[in-house]
This record gives sequence, C-alpha cells and structure tokens, in this order.
Amino acid sequence: MDEATLRTARAGHLGSGDIGTEVRVAGWVATRRDHGGVLFVDLREASGVVQVVINPEEQPDLVDLSHALRDEFCISVLGSVRERPEGTVNPDLATGEIEISATEITVLSPAAPLPFQIDDRSDVDEVRRLEYRYLDLRRPRMAANLLARSRAVGAMRSTLADEGFLEIETPTLVKSTPEGARDFLVPSRLRQGSFYALPQSPQLFKQLLMIGGVERYYQIARCYRDEDFRSDRQVEFTQLDIEGAFWGQDQVFDALEPVIGAVAKALRDLDLGTPFPRMTYADAMARYGTDKPDIRFGMELVDLSEVFAATGFKAFSGVLQGDGLVAGINGGGLGLSRAGLDGLVDRAQALGAKGLVWMVVEDGGTLRSPVAKFLSEAEQAGITERLSAEVGDTLLIVADSVALTRAVLGALRNELGQPEGHDELRFLWVTDFPVFELVGEGRLVSAHHPFTAPVDVVEMEERPETAVSRAYDLVLNGTELGSGSERIHDPETQARVFKVLGISDEEAESRFGWFMRGLQYGTPPHAGFAVGIDRFIAILQNEPNIREVIPFPKTQTGFDPLTRSPGPVDDPQLEELGIDLRPGVRAALEDEETPE
Repeated sequence: MDEATLRTARAGHLGSGDIGTEVRVAGWVATRRDHGGVLFVDLREASGVVQVVINPEEQPDLVDLSHALRDEFCISVLGSVRERPEGTVNPDLATGEIEISATEITVLSPAAPLPFQIDDRSDVDEVRRLEYRYLDLRRPRMAANLLARSRAVGAMRSTLADEGFLEIETPTLVKSTPEGARDFLVPSRLRQGSFYALPQSPQLFKQLLMIGGVERYYQIARCYRDEDFRSDRQVEFTQLDIEGAFWGQDQVFDALEPVIGAVAKALRDLDLGTPFPRMTYADAMARYGTDKPDIRFGMELVDLSEVFAATGFKAFSGVLQGDGLVAGINGGGLGLSRAGLDGLVDRAQALGAKGLVWMVVEDGGTLRSPVAKFLSEAEQAGITERLSAEVGDTLLIVADSVALTRAVLGALRNELGQPEGHDELRFLWVTDFPVFELVGEGRLVSAHHPFTAPVDVVEMEERPETAVSRAYDLVLNGTELGSGSERIHDPETQARVFKVLGISDEEAESRFGWFMRGLQYGTPPHAGFAVGIDRFIAILQNEPNIREVIPFPKTQTGFDPLTRSPGPVDDPQLEELGIDLRPGVRAALEDEETPE
C-alpha cells in the first residue's frame, strides 16, 4: 500500500470543516476504551490525536478485529468524520469537536507487550526509557521536544542564511589537538599505530576557512569530548558554530543575537529585547560568585571587608590579614528554624568553606546570631547597612580566600534564590575572561583555548595569572549556553602564547604545525562563537536534563542501553588495526557484567 492508500488525511489536522467527509487516517493506538460494546480508540500520529469510534451495530464485521487491538498497534482506519455527540466534546484536544466513525480497519503492524506505558503520566526508570528509546520518543513530551529541536535548528539556519552565512561541514576525523578534555581516538587500519581524533569542536578548521576567504561561516556541528557527565553534558553533543572575518566581539554579538531571538520566537513566541546586557568576568565573580550568573534575581554578593577592617573577631581578622575576603548575601525572609540555619552551615562546609555565619534581623534592627556577641555595635550596623537588611531577613557571611568565599556564596545564592522553572529568559554576555587559569601545582592552562587573543601580549607574558583575553560567554538563566573569542591571527602572537603555556617549538610543530603554517598567508582578524544547542533547547523546553532533548543520548556513565555500547569487538577487527589488548583489560572484559 502506498501513502495515498494508507491515509488521505492527517489525524491532528481534522476539524469541524471536515464533517461529512470520508477519510483514511493511519497511526498508533494510543488508548482503547470499551463503553458497553462501543469501542473508542485514540489514534495518534505526529500531527496529533483523533478519536475513532467502532460501533458493532453499525459495523459488525469489525467486532473481532476491534477487540484484538492493543496499545501501540499501528493501524489504518477508513471512516466518516462526524460531530461528537453533545456533552462529549473534548476542549483539551485539537480535534475534540469531531470523531471518525470507522468502516474499515487494517492492522499495519501489531505491537508486542509494552515495557512501559506510552504516556507522560508513567514514572519510568531512565535506563529503561533509553533501552526502548524508539518507544519513549512516541510519548507526547518527547515528541514535543523533537519538534522543538527541529524548529530551533530551522530558525538558526534561516536567520543565518538571511545574514549571508555559508553553511560548511568540517571533518569528523581529525588530528588529535587536545583542547582541555580528552580526545576520542579512532585507530587507523591503513596506518597502524596512528590515530584520528573526533573533534572536540571545529575550532581550527573554521579559522582555516577565514584564511580561505570564507567571511561568514556556520555549521550545526557534532562535537565529542571524553569527559565526565553532568546533567548539561554528554560525550557527544551538538553546537551552532559561527565565525566571521574582519570581526571583533561586537560583530559576533550583533550576528548572534538575532539567531537567539529567532529561536526564542519559534519555541516560546517571545520577542527578546536586544542588545543583551553585558558584564565583565571580574564583575560577575565579585557580584555573583560565578562566571555564569543568573540575573533573574538579586541577592548579590557584598564585600564586607571594610566593615571588619579593625574587628576583634579572630575568624574574620585572620582571613583579612591573609589577603582573604569577608563577604555576605541577604537571603531575604527565609523563615528557617535553628536546625534549618545550621543546615546552611553544613551546606557551606560541604562546598568547601570552613564555616558560615548566619544572622537574622529582628525587631529594632538587632542581629540574632551565634557570633553577635563578638561583634561591635558599629560592625553590626555596618552589616545591616551594607546588606540592605530589613526585619526578618537572613544574612549569610563567609570568610575565606577570595575564590572560595565567592564560590560558596555564589552556590548558596543559586540554591536559595533561583526561581523555579524557566518561564523568564534573561540573557547575559560575560566578557573579558582570563587568558589562563592555574591547575594542579600552579600549571598554566588556557582558560578558553590557546587560539584566543589576549588583550595585551606583553601583559600576558609578564603577568599571565591576571592577563585578560578577548573571550566571552553567553549565559541564560545561570547556564552557560556557549563561548567564543576573538582569535589570534598572526603567527608571532600565537607562538608567544604557546611559550607561556610551556609548549615547546617542537611540540607546537607536532600538534599545530599544519595550522600555524596557514596563519602565515594573510590571515584576516576574525572571531566566532559556539552555542550549545542541547542546553539551549532544554532550557526553552523546561527540561532539567539535556538527555530529554537529544534523540538518542547516553546515560550518565556514557553507556547506551539501546545498542549496548560501548562494547568489545572481535579479535580479527583488533588485528586489522594492529591493536592488542593488555591481558588485564581482556580479562576484565570477559568478567564484567553488562553496564547499566
């Protein structure tokens, strides 16, 4: 049967204008209800749901077949569209005013007993859902997420095409050039002992496109990073990647904001105000304790060091003498019991702080706190004034190193103040990130990537710990949507960055020589950005986890319950690649249970 035979109308598109017509629809049995012999079937397909009525008095030849129907049978139905009887209209259904009186039913494909119900009411274990992802995708919530993803990507493509961008694919098998996370390596059969890597991003290739005269590039890019999972991270993910020649930061923002706005319009029917606000990295850390602040609410961090400059309270004075920071937030009227307040102390300690001072503002402006007796009246008045405290407010103070104090208060701020849901969208550009960050035993690594332009090359060489780059992030409701930067476009600056990072000339040639040679041929100034599509759509769809908007994701451990991967391969395949497993690895593979 061809499609014209299988169906002549889409179930979800039928309405009162179709009453009296004969149609053939096809889809899945979503529900089946027997009301005194009359069978009602909700038939579901991608366009929506329509009610089918099977009356044994009108169609006795359908009785046996109708009783054999089960949930998720794939069927085709021929029948007449008619108005629903008075009192049976379903206002919650787009087709709720009509129904189809069946005259013929064909089972296109039966369904085995279901591992779980195909609806949004059932609470199903996630591993089970991923094992049967093809069934999970039939659920209304997941179908809506897939539709939203398609609309979002479509809005991105059409907007960028209107702005004169070229869509260009870059290679998937590339040279290993670690950018912070581990590479996924792919062994070569023809060059045994050599490996490709899956790209962590199209970074170097899009820069080569700028050298090649492509002035506006974009790509819906698949990226791969062998790193630990979080709710907003997968080993493979999708990003919108853009780059422009003769661009600086402002040109990136001007190009990207309409794209973001088009997606918000397509998925939320919102008209975003532009330009988006901007904030430097230094301000974000000082005011919010994070480089991805949620600006939907206040509760900003306040530096209280001046208040305690001459304090006799040793817990604070000792920190300040060691160039630390005393800061606080006004949590508002939390109304917590003593046990609840002590729970905040435990939480601060779990975040790494030595402790937390809580204070509750009482009538007359007095402060109730275990440490109030150690603070002078002037210090208590200074706390109240600096934190704009009112009666009933709960004040939280941390004293520690600058970084730790900000991190702890920033985390508490999010936990206490972040609004539920994502109905309000607040975008923010965070700019002027550090060039480098310290890891381990004081080793310098790129805060963004080693191809990010520093603001001042001399400062970068003389004071690398405090040097500022031309990098920027886009933040939405406290989530980093993506990052970008102005790129280094001359070989000398690039070589000087490598030197500060401790990358020798030999290592630079081995890892990046092919790219460095390209910079020698009239490279234009250029800049770009990458938006995490999975994160963006998850927020717009009110999903707490990006796995809900990815068609076929992995679990938190990187395992795919659907295909049972990763898994071992046959010895002949390994021999072709020149790979031999260590005895311990082989034994572990033979002994281990299938991961979940």
